[in-house]
Amino acid sequence: DPRLEGWPLMSSPFPTTFIIGTYIYFVTSLGPKLMENKKPFELRQIMAFYNFSVVALSLYMTYEFLMSGWATGYSFRCDIVDYSRSPTALRMVRTCWLYYFSKFIELLDTIFFVLRKKNNQVTFLHVFHHSIMPWTWWFGVKFAAGSGLGTFHALLNCIVHVVMYTYYGICSLGPAYHKYLWWKKYMTTIQLVQFIMITCHIGQIYMMDDCPYQYPIFMFIIWLYGSVFLVLFLHFWYHAYTKGKRLPKMARNGINKDQ
Repeated sequence: DPRLEGWPLMSSPFPTTFIIGTYIYFVTSLGPKLMENKKPFELRQIMAFYNFSVVALSLYMTYEFLMSGWATGYSFRCDIVDYSRSPTALRMVRTCWLYYFSKFIELLDTIFFVLRKKNNQVTFLHVFHHSIMPWTWWFGVKFAAGSGLGTFHALLNCIVHVVMYTYYGICSLGPAYHKYLWWKKYMTTIQLVQFIMITCHIGQIYMMDDCPYQYPIFMFIIWLYGSVFLVLFLHFWYHAYTKGKRLPKMARNGINKDQ
């Protein structure tokens, strides 16, 4: 997309790949080794600031996604990429890039785990999710910044992050505030609904004969991603609630931070 000429990190996928590779190395190897003989860092105030900052950023991105398409003309069906330089199209480009960049900010989730020696929470699923999102979104922004089909999952994800990081923020304030977290049990339901909506919305392209979306491969990637995480969260729901098994430690300490 020539509109992104000269934008930060957009020249090639290598800077993004390098950042992600460094992140994976730190949270899976270097970080735990550095912390092995050290006491866990007390990061309550920093984490409270971080979590509520992500809430504010997610609210802003939600508003921008709405005003650059979702509340101003998208049909929720075959909305292809608008490559024009209209104010609305350029606003969506900026929003897509900001969403992509926000995924680097969210890498701090895992870094905080390492610094607090919560290595049991640095799971494959967690690291995979935080790694794959910025990498795949680089290609989305580079070639197809915009469209309803390509941004519905991002809009939903921003809305869900407002709720989730509000939970994390309140939780990080300390035990005195935990009485306000009675809605914790609904978090998995919210995540399930998110993935169901993403999978159903993107699945429409396989039932529309004349939708000229420019990069069908992106639709398959979004559908695959939504489907995989829907299955994973249904598996969690089944074992945690239907079978009545004890919740995993990660969920007891707070909601699953894979999303």
